[in-house]
Amino acid sequence: MDRESLIEYIQEEFNIDGERLWLNFPNYLVFRNSKNKKWFAAVMDVEKSALGLEGSGKADIVNLKCDNILIGSLLHNNGYLPAYHMNKNNWISVMLDGSVSDDELKDLIHLSFDIIDRKKCH
Repeated sequence: MDRESLIEYIQEEFNIDGERLWLNFPNYLVFRNSKNKKWFAAVMDVEKSALGLEGSGKADIVNLKCDNILIGSLLHNNGYLPAYHMNKNNWISVMLDGSVSDDELKDLIHLSFDIIDRKKCH
């Protein structure tokens, strides 16, 4: 799944639009649970070097909230990276380059939303 397909999927599936929170990063979109305002997905384009990847230029990724045990397993597969600029125990970065199947990515998006949906506002 590429960046645009992912954004369309989240918008249609959850009826949520992405928010642009940083002027310096106009391509970053954050998706929040509409009830508790907690983030469940952050779509970004990040310098490959910042992700520990070879080559120059930027890579599209999505950060998703995830079970920490599942994170350990996923990191052994292509397309998964330690969370960029987030708590690496609770978030994972997924490459949006087709290396992760659409179905697997959709399952992880729903998992992220479900984890956040269980969180209560204080």
